[in-house]
Amino acid sequence: MSRGGSGGHQRVRTARNRSAQSTRWLERQLNDPYVRRAKAEGYRSRAAYKLTELDERFGLLKGAKRVVDLGIAPGGWSQVVRRRLPKAAVVGIDLLPVDPIDGVTIFQHDFMDDAAPGMLIDALGGAPDLVLSDMAANTVGHPQTDALRTMALVETAFAFAIEVLAPGGTFVAKVFAGGADSSLVAEMKRHFTTVKHAKPPASRKGSVEWFVVAQGFKGRAAGD
Repeated sequence: MSRGGSGGHQRVRTARNRSAQSTRWLERQLNDPYVRRAKAEGYRSRAAYKLTELDERFGLLKGAKRVVDLGIAPGGWSQVVRRRLPKAAVVGIDLLPVDPIDGVTIFQHDFMDDAAPGMLIDALGGAPDLVLSDMAANTVGHPQTDALRTMALVETAFAFAIEVLAPGGTFVAKVFAGGADSSLVAEMKRHFTTVKHAKPPASRKGSVEWFVVAQGFKGRAAGD
């Protein structure tokens, strides 16, 4: 590995057993200001700043007492919640193992399992004010397929949110470029006062991710 001068761009030599793609990823990590900032401030990933910036724009965390973090690994979003809301109850779930976070109940479990919603709400002790979903399906390299698989997770997270959210609550989910499809947005607008798409500055410019932010939960409509 060769490094530039202090604060300069760092270049990474391609090692014998490292692909060109992984070399580019490592070089990008080394030169990413959000990665450096995350290390300096004790966050587990640069993704923490995506939630921070969304909160600064939309006031997501204001007054929240109970929070659900879907797709919690590696834990950056829950770290932000705990720092900003030290008295809030926080519950997270992920297929991947997650190191403990003080004040956060973490389940290593498949959210798509029928038992998962009950586990989360029982652990939370009441209706959440905020449901966060940073879930994304493992990519297969086919953009349309990847988008559909991730949208299925968004739809499942949304169905969970409207079942459990307290009145006035907020739902935030990661979506792919183009945002949530029109039918899902229409359904969100039935249940929330405002529905907006946003791409926080911490989301890499080349990334296809956006976030949908639904605020002011109205409650489940009659007949739902």
